[in-house]
Amino acid sequence: MTARLRGEGMTLGYDERVVATGLDVEIPDGSFTVIVGPNACGKSTVLKALARMLKPSAGAVYLDGAAISSYKSKEVARRLGLLPQSSIAPGGITVAELVARGRYPHQRMLRQWSTEDEAVTGEAMRLTNVQDLADRLVDELSGGQRQRVWLAMVLAQQTSILLLDEPTTFLDIAHQVEVLDLCADLHEDGKHTLVAVLHDLNQACRYATHLIAMKPGVGVVAQGDPADVVTAELVEDVFGLPCRVINDPETDTPLVVPLRRKALVAR
Repeated sequence: MTARLRGEGMTLGYDERVVATGLDVEIPDGSFTVIVGPNACGKSTVLKALARMLKPSAGAVYLDGAAISSYKSKEVARRLGLLPQSSIAPGGITVAELVARGRYPHQRMLRQWSTEDEAVTGEAMRLTNVQDLADRLVDELSGGQRQRVWLAMVLAQQTSILLLDEPTTFLDIAHQVEVLDLCADLHEDGKHTLVAVLHDLNQACRYATHLIAMKPGVGVVAQGDPADVVTAELVEDVFGLPCRVINDPETDTPLVVPLRRKALVAR
């Protein structure tokens, strides 16, 4: 079966700067896919293309069997949700008001706010555990709380595909785990396909069911189960980091351990 979301032969870039050429990316349905790679390899650029925020100069992105460019904006927003890398809420907006904005794709001229919208936003806030923050101003929240609120807004769109661009950026380790645990819960409910860009390779290995590894100037170099993809050879080739790969004692997933400085000198 063809994946609901995929990119074929994509050339991506900004103005005259080409980031990647000939990219083929397929997001397995029902997966928690994580895109990893060093800075400037094109991770976020691929996510933007999959979300129709960036048009490939060659190739195309396909959503549910049709070119994503053929859909109207509201139709795309009813099929996939995006949490951008830098989300800025309008000043003076409450949590409930921000989450309610996720219902915009479902609003029409003759269909405004409904009891269904109320129920959906309430469920989104419950799933992300922000219902007790409903009347708080978003500006007053901690980084972890704000990220959960943004996730609630995306969930309120009621899409089964969620794209998350570096959802743990600027969060401390405890809030990173909190957000990724929430993403894992959403994936395990069987209703969502998640695609996330992460910087931390060990977190990617722990949470992903499907991993896409990218390298600057090359593009995608490996895709598959993290246990099959992440080897010491791949990490050194892609990240330039000599390491050992062992089993995480908590999850039995790959755990990347950099070599000690003295061991590097000995090499």
